[in-house]
Amino acid sequence: MKTDIAIIGGGPAGLAAAIAARDKGFTVAVVDAAEPPIDKPCGEGLMPGGVEALKKLGVAVPALDSWPFRGIRFLCDGVTACAKFPDAYGLGVRRTTLHALLVERAAAVGVNLVWNTPVRGLEGFNARWIVGADGLNSRVREWAGFDASRASVRRFGFRRHFPVTPWSDTVDVHWGHECQVYVTPVSASEVCVAVISRHQYLRLDEALAKFPVLMEHLGGLVPTTPERGSVTECRRLPRVYRGNVALLGDASGSVDALTGEGLTLCFQQAFALADALACGDLSAYGAAHKGIVRLPSIMGRLMLLLDGRTRLRRQVIRTLASNPGLFSRLLAFHVGRTPLFVPGLPWSRLSKTH
Repeated sequence: MKTDIAIIGGGPAGLAAAIAARDKGFTVAVVDAAEPPIDKPCGEGLMPGGVEALKKLGVAVPALDSWPFRGIRFLCDGVTACAKFPDAYGLGVRRTTLHALLVERAAAVGVNLVWNTPVRGLEGFNARWIVGADGLNSRVREWAGFDASRASVRRFGFRRHFPVTPWSDTVDVHWGHECQVYVTPVSASEVCVAVISRHQYLRLDEALAKFPVLMEHLGGLVPTTPERGSVTECRRLPRVYRGNVALLGDASGSVDALTGEGLTLCFQQAFALADALACGDLSAYGAAHKGIVRLPSIMGRLMLLLDGRTRLRRQVIRTLASNPGLFSRLLAFHVGRTPLFVPGLPWSRLSKTH
């Protein structure tokens, strides 16, 4: 295979990188062992940065196949805290729908898409650059000799879809004892419901029984999809490029799914990688990657402090509920819309990092 850039992994990260690289004039091939559309169990919510990145990639999500959400709600022990995005919106969309749209766009801009083709090493590629976009358990990372790393936090998620009209214009996060259940509207007649916990045997049905408020909306409904599960990790790598090989998306490190920023991160990394390749300098990508993941990593660690700490969680959510302005500032900071400033807190003058 002769090409300027060979991308191993045809998920959203790999396809976004391919589209961005084609925009720079490179020839690009994407290779994956699966056949599209490729599904992945996830919350299926795109934060505002991800919505903007899709537009920049030239991908338009049909209104009938998605649902806009205006903010985030936390629900815990009868207390509800809500914050809206400042002058922006997120988008709920089924992963298979999103993947099909990215495949269509990649083909339209001239990416060479090679499906149903397992990759067993890097030797078969006649490419100037090789990109590993093959997920958490990246083989490219191993083959290219990157330094080993361990996940600082590993959790487990399970997801199903339910046929119901969305009951709010937010993504709802229901906080419970050592787990969170979050609900994302993905169309006018369907929601995605997912549970995340540190316990790999906690399934969605068992978790839902602990949230009577949520069961009032879902009770008696027959899911439209079977339960599917995946792993979510907090992982930082010492470096994301080595020689002519670069890592992208979850292969290059990850944040907990509770942040909702996974897709936004991989899209931003795709643009940064394309810029660096256009300059012929992967060190620029390494520097940009650190900036891209810094803020989500911080916010992910802060939110995970609430996981398993009942007293702290209740106190924080009560504070956010009684002070909506504070929650709004935190959410705006989380999605990179504004620096965080809370009077009297010396650490709160934090500028945007991506």
